[in-house]
Amino acid sequence: MKIAILGTRGIPNYYGGFEQFAEFFSVYLAQKGHEVYCYNSHNHKFQENNFKGVHIIHQHDPEYKYGTFGQFIYDYNCILDSRKRDFDIILQLGYTSNSVWFFMLPKKAIIITNMDGIEWKRSKYSRPVQQFLRFAERLAAISSDYLVSDSIGIQTFLKNRYKKESTYIAYGAYPFTNPNDSILTEYHVEKEKFNMIMARFEPENNFEMVLDGVVKSEDKTPILVIGNHNTKYGEYLKSRYKNQFNIKFLGAIYNLEHLNNLRYFSKLYFHGHSVGGTNPSLLEAMASKALVLAHNNDFNRGILKENSYYFSNAEEVKNLLLKIKKNDNLQFIQNNFEAIVNKFNWEKINGEYLQLFEQCMARHQAGK
Repeated sequence: MKIAILGTRGIPNYYGGFEQFAEFFSVYLAQKGHEVYCYNSHNHKFQENNFKGVHIIHQHDPEYKYGTFGQFIYDYNCILDSRKRDFDIILQLGYTSNSVWFFMLPKKAIIITNMDGIEWKRSKYSRPVQQFLRFAERLAAISSDYLVSDSIGIQTFLKNRYKKESTYIAYGAYPFTNPNDSILTEYHVEKEKFNMIMARFEPENNFEMVLDGVVKSEDKTPILVIGNHNTKYGEYLKSRYKNQFNIKFLGAIYNLEHLNNLRYFSKLYFHGHSVGGTNPSLLEAMASKALVLAHNNDFNRGILKENSYYFSNAEEVKNLLLKIKKNDNLQFIQNNFEAIVNKFNWEKINGEYLQLFEQCMARHQAGK
């Protein structure tokens, strides 16, 4: 099959969950003998035209100049290019800025869209933007040939709101089995003497709730705050906690080996995500044998089940910090690790996507 992946900033991953999935899945497809193309921003760090057998197509991306509006131009450029390529399948990752161009997508290609989370619920967006995102979500839901949901919650939402069936396929993670504590020296921490929180700097990821709990607890254990904090919200948080010397803003880290070791050797790992489906960083924390303390919502509970402690406010974060010990919860850690091995491993997830593609192609050809 000739397959294209649209909707990301490109591979290898230097940004987030969709980019990581695109990297792993596209390489998997290429290794299976398929002709795979991934669209990259023109200013992506990787400037070659081939990545591990995946063809890279760079398209102009003016986000650096126009902000969010630039994403619409980038997606327009990608879709315009896709019309020349005679793809069998186009996989769209997300819908935020590409669904408005749905009418331009090549008619012969099968359009499969991973619908991501419920983006219009994010409070960082103004009301007009939220209204637009609801409109874009609807466009993607009704215009795609097939939909993918990365959580049961999203699958149910799409069924109830749009009367559209979708295929549930979660994200994946690779089990981490080679810890190396020498990496900790680069971050000036010691084994199980630091906590972590890692996410994009957005209010829905509840940095403030967790860090307020840290302050309330008066626990002096360092907490590493990982993510690109050069944003308006990041600047606000750095200012708010500037006098809390145990709160350490490290910025974004894309070295997966380093992240896995930090997660593995952490004392407590806070996962504050509250909007969206299955979050890749949560699965990676489980795969790295971190003790996960998660925001109390259906998305997180759907993955962690009873193998986590949950919080809904800063007071509960404080109580967890004062009471929970990693060594007392080794069974939680093992249960989550086994869930990665048996349910959320990348080989299984990639295989489920490929099986979906093959089924869609078979239906398409039968329809002809």
